[in-house]
Amino acid sequence: MDDKLTSTSLDFTSSSEKGSRNSLPHEPNSSSTTQLVVERTNWSRPIEFILSCLSYAIGLGNIWRFPFLAFRNGGGAFLLPYLLSAIFIGLPILFAEFVVGQYSGLGPIKAYSFLSPLFKGLGYSALLVITFVSIYYMLIIAWVLFYLYTSFFPSLTWGRCDNDWNTENCYSVLEDINCRTNNMNNEDDQIFYRGQCRRVADVCAGYGLLGANVTNCFNSTVNENVPIHSIIRRTLSSEEFYYENVLGLGDATWTNFGWPRWQLVVCLLIGWALVYLCLIKGIHSIGKVAYFTATFPYFVLTALLIRSLTLPGSYDGIRFFIIPDWQKLLSPGVWGDASSQIFYSLGLACGSLVALSSYNKFKNNCHFDAIFISIVNFGTAIFGGFVVFATLGFLSHSMQEPIETIVTSGPGLTFITYPEAILLMPGSQAWAILFFLMMLTLGLGSQFPGVQMISTSIIDRWAHLRNQEWKVTAGVCMGCFVAGLPMTCNGGVYLFTLLEWHTASWAILLIGAGEVVIFSWVYGLGRTFDSICEMGIKFVKATRLFWSSVWMVITPIGSVGIFIFILTDLGSTKFRDYVFPVWADTLGWMFGLSTLLPFVLFGAYTLVTTKDRKSLLQPTEDWGPQEVDGQRVDRGLTI
Repeated sequence: MDDKLTSTSLDFTSSSEKGSRNSLPHEPNSSSTTQLVVERTNWSRPIEFILSCLSYAIGLGNIWRFPFLAFRNGGGAFLLPYLLSAIFIGLPILFAEFVVGQYSGLGPIKAYSFLSPLFKGLGYSALLVITFVSIYYMLIIAWVLFYLYTSFFPSLTWGRCDNDWNTENCYSVLEDINCRTNNMNNEDDQIFYRGQCRRVADVCAGYGLLGANVTNCFNSTVNENVPIHSIIRRTLSSEEFYYENVLGLGDATWTNFGWPRWQLVVCLLIGWALVYLCLIKGIHSIGKVAYFTATFPYFVLTALLIRSLTLPGSYDGIRFFIIPDWQKLLSPGVWGDASSQIFYSLGLACGSLVALSSYNKFKNNCHFDAIFISIVNFGTAIFGGFVVFATLGFLSHSMQEPIETIVTSGPGLTFITYPEAILLMPGSQAWAILFFLMMLTLGLGSQFPGVQMISTSIIDRWAHLRNQEWKVTAGVCMGCFVAGLPMTCNGGVYLFTLLEWHTASWAILLIGAGEVVIFSWVYGLGRTFDSICEMGIKFVKATRLFWSSVWMVITPIGSVGIFIFILTDLGSTKFRDYVFPVWADTLGWMFGLSTLLPFVLFGAYTLVTTKDRKSLLQPTEDWGPQEVDGQRVDRGLTI
């Protein structure tokens, strides 16, 4: 049947006939006499599903989060807990979500509702998580677009200290290098300080010390060298560019939030316009775009790695990244970071993977897909770590600063440290364009499945919208754009930080555990393996034993254990050195708890209103395969 074609089927079946899964190609689920059925589409090719999942999984987290966590948690030693977390937590949840979506041909809301009425709210919880994530994640893409636009100017603005937003403490690495180069024939060392080249002797004398060299002063009273960076205040020009020009932070606080910055509003609008254009035809367009978004970053990462390895100091950075500190493995925090990173990088428990797999053909080998995507995601994280630390090693060498002082996480790595390193590369403008084009590709690739999940949930609820999917997608993009406008204000980064800390961190661990519990304990492993077998996927005894052990015991216990650890170690929300006030932190907890609220409320309501309590932990008659005897079955349509 063509995607645009609609058919009308008259319901003259008896109630007993309705209970049979094989009674009709399209089974009505209501008592109405007329049912309008619009056929659900499938991926044009299986590779498009894999590439879309890779685009979703291999996002900014592999570039700015994993390298920092590895550095903080024992370098090469961190790869062990990360690998174990990928095998025993990430892969099981990933495969479970693939099976639920592909078997039923439904998004998470309908699928979990039909699997067990008691767990009806699980899909709504995932929907809230991905909605919050889509809103704040697009702000990162807006920042990337701002940098990409700036990269096309002949002079990279973030490397200079002569802009309106710069302070007297602005420090330009480029200017500092020029000061040393232009002063090579002079016996007096010079550094760039407060807008000009200054003699080290004069700078040190200003703090009651003797001039030594460009890195140290000399304290004669205690007879030791004092690092210059420890006594003078200098702020990287790229840091001032990010905080003052891009964010417009200034003295903004929660009580002085400011107004939307038109530059960020325009970038945010462009970002959402790009998402809409790439999703205008649903999975047919996202599948085509994925050929680019899933592969282009690897070309850029490879080029950056090759270029970085030719620069001085790069190998020191790589050694810093991979040298293991086995003592770190004794800390529970290392294992918590490894497991939370798996959730973060694969995009688990957000419903997007269920939605993407629901468009698979019934006989697709999603078992292979889950293993392949997990392996590629793991390898990409390591590959990205080599690229990042090779570049940081070069930056450390150029700045004559210890690498520990310049390794940062999150936006600081992407928008401060890395741009600073690019400034020092020959052909810096070309590398800047390539880098931020790569970051844009990674960001958009991760954003597409989230928006598709929201649209899929809406269309599954009102199936007559299937032939108007472009309108649904437009509504989702416009709604998220409006919701993200407060984060374009001067103080918007505080709201961004609050959402990032609380909505896609500890809450998704419980949602992921719930997904595995409903799959293995409620639906039951026997029926689970039968459903997998229906899709043409065969397991040997060893494989069946592995999936049984992880789904029933290891994954749910591990997820809950990590959740408990994160809560005990989370602390107050922070941005730089600013600790959020109690009321703001409480707001963040409310954001996080709101994502779990549907699960609790729907469960309580179902318990109160249902007389047959045993049926709450049984699949409904709407649950079943999306294909029976080669015929497509659209289940749970609401017209």
